[in-house]
Amino acid sequence: MNASQLNENEYAPFYANYIINLGNVNLIEVLNSSFDDFLNTLSDLPEEKLMYRYAYGKWTIKELIQHIIDAERVMTYRALRFSRKDTTEVPGFDEDWYVANSNGNDRSLEELLEEFTFIRKASISLFNSFNIEMLTRFGTANGNDISVRALGFIIAGHQMHHLKIIKEKYL
Repeated sequence: MNASQLNENEYAPFYANYIINLGNVNLIEVLNSSFDDFLNTLSDLPEEKLMYRYAYGKWTIKELIQHIIDAERVMTYRALRFSRKDTTEVPGFDEDWYVANSNGNDRSLEELLEEFTFIRKASISLFNSFNIEMLTRFGTANGNDISVRALGFIIAGHQMHHLKIIKEKYL
């Protein structure tokens, strides 16, 4: 399953850049490669970098990691529900509220990266379990129709988007 196979009706316009910036990549391959890049970039950062904010009101790197974990959990939950033909609309979530209530800054980098590792491996396993019929099923989240396969690419694109910001503005 490649990102170029997605149709624009499979995701809300808000997610377009996450998917477009991936290029023509395979879903499982990009989930693995983005995982590796993330760990390689962040695994040895000193505490002062992890707590740095490049501007007032911006998240720290620890908060960004926690945000990526939370968002991936939400997206995989949606993918599971929709793949199982659950047609119940799923509400959105307020990412700022989640971060403010996450205690991400109180956790060690090792804890955060360990949790991210567990979540990403579970995500890869979940998407590997889907057949083509499941991947092309739709559900409604936050008032928008979205396909299961689009959710997988959004997970990778979202994480890569934030890693790019970390590299450009924090490191």
